Amino acid sequence: MKVYSFVGASGSGKSHHASFVAGKYGIKYIIDDGLLICENRIISGVSAKREKTKLSAIRRAIFTDDEHAREVKKSIEEINPDKILIIGTSDKMVDKIAERLNLPPVAERIYIEDILSSEEIELARKKRYEEGMHVIPVPTFEVKKHFSGYFIDPLRIFRRKEIDFEKTVVRPYYSYLGKYTISENVINSIVLNEAKKFEGIYKINKVITENYTEGIIIKIDIVMVHGTPINSVLRGAIKKIKSVVEYMTSLNVLDIKIHVKSLYIKGNDKILKTREILDKGK
Repeated sequence: MKVYSFVGASGSGKSHHASFVAGKYGIKYIIDDGLLICENRIISGVSAKREKTKLSAIRRAIFTDDEHAREVKKSIEEINPDKILIIGTSDKMVDKIAERLNLPPVAERIYIEDILSSEEIELARKKRYEEGMHVIPVPTFEVKKHFSGYFIDPLRIFRRKEIDFEKTVVRPYYSYLGKYTISENVINSIVLNEAKKFEGIYKINKVITENYTEGIIIKIDIVMVHGTPINSVLRGAIKKIKSVVEYMTSLNVLDIKIHVKSLYIKGNDKILKTREILDKGK
């Protein structure tokens, strides 16, 4: 087995470009943040980003937990890959991971500076620390829309003594494997997640995504809080949902139609039917 390493400082964009490196060197298996990844799926392990403290996250990433290490070692032994790529923030970290997993010494070392310019690395760091975005090289869902895309999942990011929530952008393996598609359920989940953030939207009853050659149309049925300025809230929701869906999926959102089916009256805890209100996102 030949072991490769891909090293870069935290937030420098190494995980985002891991699939590119793996494709260039013909590597199917990647070890990143406590996970063993094969092409487009997680084989075994536990993500370090799920840990509650920075120290426990580091320990998870370098497999100091014996049970965690045994699980991943067993998977590697069963698969017996001819090549494997370890991602880390330093040569020392990568060597520690190789040791904990009983892997051969690193035969070839690749650095983020070999892949990206200093300007690109700085941009990646800005995304990480200012916008809270981290990328891991595995897709979350297999889908049906014949477009490449992204999906996010809220995870933890550690900044000094504070723990904030970070958006993890999942980088699919499609870039050199061919077609990658996105299911309607994924798109609907993104819409639901963004819509419920708006004050005045009490409940989302239904989300329907219609697929066309030029892009998609999203239809949403909602219940709003009585007294809410409906038009302004819905205009904001439509703009935000369109922006997020297009960013995370690379799909062209042709239109968003929100139907206000009912109004919720606070205090009385009642939902009253009202006339249908249609707001189109242009």
